[in-house]
Amino acid sequence: MSKPSFGPLLFFAISFALSLYFMFAAVQGDFGLFRRAEIMAEANDMRAQLYAVRAEVAEMENLTHRLSDDYLDLDLLDEQARSVLGMVRADEIVIR
Repeated sequence: MSKPSFGPLLFFAISFALSLYFMFAAVQGDFGLFRRAEIMAEANDMRAQLYAVRAEVAEMENLTHRLSDDYLDLDLLDEQARSVLGMVRADEIVIR
């Protein structure tokens, strides 16, 4: 009766364990597929926030330009004086 050889069995067991480890790391690791999907979703959210902030900045630049010395929008000036300063015209009645 011959002695059983554990060398090939040990080699395949270690190879199988290493391949399982690398497959797990490729899917669930820090640089795996799931993390990539999370990063892509975060990037899309950040892009949406960037577009919203750019629109808000453009609106503020428009309002600032309309109140500048070069271009004065009287309707905007009247609206700002009413809302910020609480001013009314002499011919208006304020009801609280």
